[in-house]
Amino acid sequence: MKLKPNTRNMKKILFTLFACLAITLAKADSPLTSTPFGEMFDDEEIVKFALESNGEINARIMDYLGQEANPICLKLAVINALGWQFEGKNNHQEFLNYLTKTKKLKNIKAVLKKGSSHDIICLAYLKAMDNYFDVKEASKWSKIAQKKEPYSYSLHLVAALIQAQEAFDTDWCKVYQLTDAVRQNQSLEIDMRDQAYTMIFEYMDLYKDSCTEK
Repeated sequence: MKLKPNTRNMKKILFTLFACLAITLAKADSPLTSTPFGEMFDDEEIVKFALESNGEINARIMDYLGQEANPICLKLAVINALGWQFEGKNNHQEFLNYLTKTKKLKNIKAVLKKGSSHDIICLAYLKAMDNYFDVKEASKWSKIAQKKEPYSYSLHLVAALIQAQEAFDTDWCKVYQLTDAVRQNQSLEIDMRDQAYTMIFEYMDLYKDSCTEK
């Protein structure tokens, strides 16, 4: 005697499988490659310029990043707009050269010690986006920037993205916790558009279930 399959149950099973697959595929990207928040600032001339720069840093962008008066959220949006395709790209070295020439900081050690939080997080983010497969050094730099700037929400959130990228291959729960800690930090001043940080959290919150699986 053949049993007829329960069509409703089969649909539920298939839906669950496809939902799990979608989440897995989304997670298979990464914090740095799946958070193009720069698009949320495309009405800003400098960000639009970066979006049209084919991923290559140039004098205009470096001058913008190097000016301390410019908002850090826009600087980070500019770097995000340059993208993460890293074939032969060395934007962080170009910016480091710019910093050593214009701010009389001899080398990377001097930048990390005497440079501003803006300079350091921009350098860290550029390095991470240059090669998102190896962000160990960029992660260290991002932590230094956080210590120098304890109040900027956008700086801490991007630093957390870099650090989450480092944790990506070993601990998906930590990936979630790093950015969630920024969200929960009441001492930070929100200096980023809500559309931008909403985009970031929509992706990063996919990793929340990894904490309950432990």
